[in-house]
Amino acid sequence: MNTGMLWFDNDPKTALDVKIQQAAEYYRHKYGRMPDLCLVNPGNLEKAIPEPESRQTGKILIRPLRSILPGHLWIGVDEKFSASN
Repeated sequence: MNTGMLWFDNDPKTALDVKIQQAAEYYRHKYGRMPDLCLVNPGNLEKAIPEPESRQTGKILIRPLRSILPGHLWIGVDEKFSASN
């Protein structure tokens, strides 16, 4: 993903999948397209979803990226996946 939307939610009471769904809905409303990829800080991901095979919420793939700050999400459309469909 080269472009996307940065989303910040540092509320420890809100589950990561809920944060991603809220960000995805805002993205869909703003850009008219549902995102399919969300990049998160590895620390946030490992706390919320420890098993790598279940790192998906709905149709959104969740991947760790060290350059994403804790509490932030980078959400958008995976160009590689979209180009093949």
